[in-house]
Amino acid sequence: MTQKCKVFWICPVLFLIFLLNLHADWPNHRGDPSLCGIASGNLGDELVLEWTFEVGKFLKSSPVVEGGKIFLGGPTGDFHAIDARTGKTLWQAEAGIGVDAPALLQSDRVFVGSKDGWLICFEQASGKRLWAYETLGEIVGAPNHALHPVSKKSLILVGSYDNFLHCVDGETGHPVWKFETMNYVNGTPAIWNDQFVVFGGCDAQLYVVSLSDGKLIRQVDLGAPIASSVGVWDSIGYVGNMDRAVQAIDLEKGEILWNYEPRNFPYFSSPAVTQKWVIIGGRDKGLHAIDRRTGKQHWRYSARGRIDGPPVIAGDRVVVGSMDGKLCLIDLNTGKKITQYEIGASISSACALAEGWIFVGCEDGNLYAFNTMQVRP
Repeated sequence: MTQKCKVFWICPVLFLIFLLNLHADWPNHRGDPSLCGIASGNLGDELVLEWTFEVGKFLKSSPVVEGGKIFLGGPTGDFHAIDARTGKTLWQAEAGIGVDAPALLQSDRVFVGSKDGWLICFEQASGKRLWAYETLGEIVGAPNHALHPVSKKSLILVGSYDNFLHCVDGETGHPVWKFETMNYVNGTPAIWNDQFVVFGGCDAQLYVVSLSDGKLIRQVDLGAPIASSVGVWDSIGYVGNMDRAVQAIDLEKGEILWNYEPRNFPYFSSPAVTQKWVIIGGRDKGLHAIDRRTGKQHWRYSARGRIDGPPVIAGDRVVVGSMDGKLCLIDLNTGKKITQYEIGASISSACALAEGWIFVGCEDGNLYAFNTMQVRP
């Protein structure tokens, strides 16, 4: 595939700001293994486009960032490593017939799932393929990483449309265990307490399984299919379903603590979770801030298109894109819009944040890099 890179001039001051602030990485689709969607550092009040990179039409995947490099799969099967400063290609590799899933960065390796069911491991520096593990269904969720509780071996976990959650050895790609569900597994599995894996799927069940051996610990019927990932905070899982509810589940007791059902619209977005709030986008064209303990609405921000992409929190800012083609910065405490950038193409994927910069893919096939201008102390 022919690559086109549009690079905008960056003044020396902004370039210095970039070098000073791109120390905080985003190696995981939701920032960390618990999938809470929180970035380190703060954001400024502006969105300044620095460069774009053409990946391919109908881009669904989300970028991840580490060491000044961006990694992103494309709809035609190309997998890209991109210089985060310049937007130029570092390397490109083949990853099956297409990639909708975000990648995972861990120990100088890149792990990504493909639409034809392969979990592939590349070397970060060169793009050399190290191994590939075959599932029997499409992979649309990002892999996650954990250490085996006993042996401390590196484990990579990924869900598949073959109805299984797969656990493989991160070094070799050899299978460790797999857990069968009753339908597709869409989201990224969350790691809880370094001992358990938490995830949902199209069978409307939330599962807690042992990280050591894949045995079922707990199962909760949520009443509707789950298209997204579970965010875990303080032994409670938070997730939206494809009916109309955001739910909080006590993972130790297997009980639903509350249901948030303000309108009759589904949730395809994964939540961002803090000590106080659960932030999630809905197909009602709203971004919802929910009290984490009570399940009551704190605020709702109205967009002009549905919000399927998961929000990301940085300091007192929420970053989110919507299907009306706008990338917005929202005040976490009030729900007021600080600023927006109208890209003009639907945004259904998640942003990656490297302190002060925002990277997001859009369905027009481009990856966009924004500088928030000023990074507040």
